[in-house]
Formats: sequence, structure tokens, C-alpha cells
Amino acid sequence: MKTTRSTRTLLSALCVISCIAFTPAPRYGHPCPHRTTSLSVFGSSQKAKSQTLTPLPRGISPFEKSLSKNLDIQAEFRQRAKSAIDAASADNLKLLEIEFPPLLGGSQSKSQFDDFDNIQELDKNKDWTMLFAPMFLGERTYQKGKTWLIFPDLKECELAKKEWAGKRYQEATFTTIEAVTNFLGNSDWRRENDSKAGNEGVSYDAPWGSSLISGLSKVLGGNEGDAGLLGDQSSLDPLIEGENSPATLWLVIQPGNGGPVEDWVNCEKMHNMQRDTTLVIINGALDKVRGGFYPAIFFPKLAATVDRFYNKFESVFYLKPFSDKGVYGWLYRVYPEPWQVVSENVQPGKDGNAQVEYVTVAVLDEKPSYAGVVKLLVDASQKKKS
Repeated sequence: MKTTRSTRTLLSALCVISCIAFTPAPRYGHPCPHRTTSLSVFGSSQKAKSQTLTPLPRGISPFEKSLSKNLDIQAEFRQRAKSAIDAASADNLKLLEIEFPPLLGGSQSKSQFDDFDNIQELDKNKDWTMLFAPMFLGERTYQKGKTWLIFPDLKECELAKKEWAGKRYQEATFTTIEAVTNFLGNSDWRRENDSKAGNEGVSYDAPWGSSLISGLSKVLGGNEGDAGLLGDQSSLDPLIEGENSPATLWLVIQPGNGGPVEDWVNCEKMHNMQRDTTLVIINGALDKVRGGFYPAIFFPKLAATVDRFYNKFESVFYLKPFSDKGVYGWLYRVYPEPWQVVSENVQPGKDGNAQVEYVTVAVLDEKPSYAGVVKLLVDASQKKKS
């Protein structure tokens, strides 16, 4: 299976190589166990005084793997993400981001300190979303194909449709970033309005090398047609205006992260053509996009999307580990709550297991920078020692 999916890695290889030469990769950390939570607010938000803050989920610490392996941590993530999306939708927010460690929990639980590859992340994000989508299908507005599962490429769509064959999963619409962009860009309404405005229309930004692989697939297929190197076209559900389109909800699974940067460019195009649909990006590494990981000189199209598009996203469920300068902690948010910076204090337990105390060291209205989070964690650690 990993071999057949290597095209995604191939298409993004040149992008990754050029980026690494100029920009350091972001570093993050992790936490949780026999846990205590306390509050020590430095830059506290007024919101914290009027509402209860959601505590960190259990079992997320790399220092207590035995607990993590016996918990369905991802199910708890889904519950919190669902309530956050419901709250954001009630506030009429359309651009939403979910970010969390997808490999935590279960018998194969892995933290940021363990070895894993992009395929493992992609598998976990795919499975997470397949279990997430049915949580919306009890509501009429999301039914009859109005919930779209948007995969980064055709191969991922094909695999998901085969692996999740149950009726409750197939009720959603299975599609890809490419299929959605082309469908919306070629719709009769779009062509008519572009013509009136004198525009050339919207087209899909194809990753470098994709046409070469597509051509090779057709050659290898011979008389039988496409060999399916990029995936099986029959796995795509039809997109039909007036039936399952316009969609109520788009769940976009790991765009760009580990794949071609054009994924992120095309997500903006999709939104611009159907602004009333709620767009949720799941583990799309938007911090890298917004933080300049991809230099504008090499990726001008992607850089142009930041201010006009990606800076407008609301982080509705966000859980990211930090480990730097000898401190461990988390940046955490569940919409509509403010941001929490949580320090992780690890002590040996009497039973041989680590005992972790979580201390919320800051509650903030605005999302802090990486350096800002580390400084808050370091200051809290130094204050504790003094």
C-alpha cells in the first residue's frame, strides 16, 4: 500500500528540498497522566473569568505511554472538535482549522519523540475524519451528500472508499481537491459570471510532475486505459449542482502537509468559488504556511494566500506540543474559549509511573507565537524554582 501511494511524496519532494535549505523545521513537544491541573495565569484573558476552560485530554503525555495505549484519545479529540465546529458555525464562521497529534492513543500510540512517517500520519488523519464525518450526519443539513470528504489526492480517496465501506460512511460525498476545484471552476454559473466579468475562469493548480505521472499511467495501462498510478477515478462520487452541491460542510484532509504545496493554493480557490460552505482543514500544517516555512521567492502563489486567506482561519480545536529549552507544554484551544498555554511538570510517581501536573500558565485572547509560548513556559519554570 505504501508503494502505491508514493506519488504524493514524489510530487512534493522538490518543494520540501528547497524549503529545508532555507528554513528551520518547527519543533514541538507533548504531555499528560496521573494528572493534576492548576491555574497560574500571567497574561490572562478576561474571557477566562467568565467561562470554564476545557482541561487537556487525558493520556497525551509521552511520559505515560501505558495510559495512552489504553485510551481512545482520538475519540475524545473528535468530540471536542465537533462541539467547537458547532459553536463556530453558530457564529457563522466559515474558515476553520483543526490541529492535533493524530498518532496519540491506542496500542500503537506515538508521541512527537517517536519515529513515524508521513504515510502513518496520512492514514491516521484519513481514519480520524472517516469517524468524524458521521457525527454530523444526524443533522438534516449535512445529509444527502452535503458533507464532502475532500482528500488530497485520488489514491487517498480510493483507499478510504474501500476501507470504510459501511453505509454510515458512504453517506458523505467522497472527492478530492482537484475534483472540487475543477467542478466549481467549470460550473455553468461560474463560467457565466466569469464571462460577464471578463475573467478567464478558475483552474486547478496541478502539482509539478503530475502530468508526467498521469501520462505514464496511461501508457502503462495500454488498451485497458489508465493504469491507476494516481488512483481509481471510479472512487470519486459525482458532484451534482442542486443535489449534493452546494455542500454544507467540507472536511479537507491533510492538504499540503507532506504533499504538494499546490493543495493549499487550491483550497483558497475552492473557498472563493463557494463561500457559503464551511471549510474545515484537518491537520493541514497551516502554521507552516502562515509562518513563512515556504519562502515567498520560491513559492509566490502560496505566499500570496497567507494574508488574504489563511490568516482568516479560526483555530477551533488546536492542541500542539512544545518541548524546548528544557520545558514541556502545550498550546491548546477549544472554540469559543481563549488560548491556553499549559506547562507540564513531570515527577516520579510512587508506583513507578510518571506523575504529571498540568499548570495553565497563560490564558490569551490571541494565539501566541512559537517563541511566545516557549518564553511563557520558561518563565513559569523559573518562577517555580525561585
